[in-house]
Amino acid sequence: MSIDWIMTTKENLRRFGPGISISAVVAVAASFLSEHYRAPVMLFALLLGMAVNFLSDEGTCKPGIEFTAREVLRVGVALLGIRISFAQISALGWEPIILVMVSVLITILVSILAARVLGFKAIFGMLTGGATAICGASAALALSAALPSDPRKEQATLFTVIGISALSTIAMIAYPMIVQTMQLDPVQAGMFLGGTIHDVAQVVGAGYSMSTKTGDTATVIKLMRVAMLLPVILCTALFTRSRGAGEGGKRPPLFPWFGIGFLVFAAINSIGWIAAPIQNAGNEMSRWCLVIAISALGMKTHLKDILTVGFRPVALMVGETVFLACLVLFSLRHL
Repeated sequence: MSIDWIMTTKENLRRFGPGISISAVVAVAASFLSEHYRAPVMLFALLLGMAVNFLSDEGTCKPGIEFTAREVLRVGVALLGIRISFAQISALGWEPIILVMVSVLITILVSILAARVLGFKAIFGMLTGGATAICGASAALALSAALPSDPRKEQATLFTVIGISALSTIAMIAYPMIVQTMQLDPVQAGMFLGGTIHDVAQVVGAGYSMSTKTGDTATVIKLMRVAMLLPVILCTALFTRSRGAGEGGKRPPLFPWFGIGFLVFAAINSIGWIAAPIQNAGNEMSRWCLVIAISALGMKTHLKDILTVGFRPVALMVGETVFLACLVLFSLRHL
C-alpha cells in the first residue's frame, strides 16, 4: 500500500466524509419515520433533506453531498440488478413479457409526446414516463443519473420522485378496489397490480393484501418492469448523446458504468451464483444507497424551487399514471 494512495484516501475522506455522513444520518431518520408511519421512505428522505438544505450551500458538507447525490446514487442503481433473475421472468411465459415491454415502451413514448405538447423538454417526459412505466422513484433516479448535466435536472428529478411516491401510495390503496370491481382472477389481478403500481414496496403491499398468488404474480411482473430499466437507460444515453453535450461540455457515456453493473449483477444472479443471504444483503445495500442519495438530492433543493413548477407537471404525471392503468387493464381484458 503506497504512501500516495494512503494520502489520497485520507484527503477524500476529509473532503467527502462530512457530506456522506450527514446524508446517511438523514436516510436513517427517513427509514425510521417510514417504518413507523407506513409512508414511502423516499418521500421522507426528500423532505428531511430539504429541511437541512442549508448544509449544501457552503461549508464542509457540500462536496460530500454532491458526491453522494451523484456516485452513491449510481452504485444503488447498479445493485438493483441483484433483484433480477431471468428464471423468474420466463416462469410466467411470453404473454406477460410482451405486456410489460409494450406497456413500458408505449407509456414512455406517450409521456414524451405529452411533455412536448405541455411545453416541456422531451427529456422531462422521458424522466416522468420512465418513472411511471418502470419502477417509480428508483427509475427516476437511474434515468437522472444517465442524463447530462442541466440547471433544472435536479429540480425535475426531485419533483418526479415526490409525485411518483405520492401516486404510488394512492395506487396501492385504490387499485385493489379496481381489481375487485373488475372481478379479475388472482393471476390477472397480480399482473395488473405489478404492471401499474410504481414502486416495488407498494406492489408487494397491494398484491399480498389480496392473496398469496396475487402477491407472487405481482412481484414477478414488477421485477420484469425493473428489468426494463437497463434498455431504457441505454436508450436514454443514446438519445442524450445525439442531442449533444451537457452543461459540463461532455457527452454522457454510451454505456453508463452503473448500467453495465446492473446487467452483470442480473446475469450472475440468473446463473445462481449469488446465495440468498448475499442477494438479500445486496438488495438492502441498494435500498440504502438510493435512500442516502435521495437525501443528498433533497439537501440540494429549496422548497420554493419545487413550488414554482405549476400545474402542468402534476397533470402530466397523473395522466401518465392513469394511461398506464388503462393500457394494462385493456390488454388484460382484450388481448
